Amino acid sequence: MIQLYFLSILCNGIAGCLLFFGNDGEIEKTQVSINNPTFHLVLGILSAVTGILKLLSPISYGINAARGVLVFGDLIPAAAGIVAGLVFIFGIYRKEGAQTSGELDRIGTNLLAFRKPLGIGLMATAFVHFIFGEILFL
Repeated sequence: MIQLYFLSILCNGIAGCLLFFGNDGEIEKTQVSINNPTFHLVLGILSAVTGILKLLSPISYGINAARGVLVFGDLIPAAAGIVAGLVFIFGIYRKEGAQTSGELDRIGTNLLAFRKPLGIGLMATAFVHFIFGEILFL
C-alpha cells in the first residue's frame, strides 16, 4: 500500500530528526511543544505500528516481482520504524518514573544510549527509501 510507504517515510524522518536534533530526552510538559510526551508517545506507537504493517503488506513493484523481493524491499524501513517506536515508548516509560529494573529496562537503556546514531540512521533510511523506493533492501 502506498499509504504505508508514505507513512513510513514520514514517521522515520520525524523520529530521526527528533532523536538527532532533540535535547537528549528532555521532555517538556507544555502543550505546544514538539517535545511534548503525548507527541512522543503517539509518534512511537505510529512508527511501531507502521513498521509492523509494512512487514505484513509489502509494496508490490510490478506483476513479475518475486515474493522475496517484496519482503526484502521493505525490511529495513520496517525495522527502523519498529526501533523508532521502541525508542520513543521507552523514553516515555522512563520519564514517567517507572521502576528501572529487569531485562526490559536494560534494552530501553541501550536503545536510549544511542539516540544520535539512531536518529542519523532513521533520517538516512527515510531519505533513501523516498528517493529509491524500488531498491532490493530498501
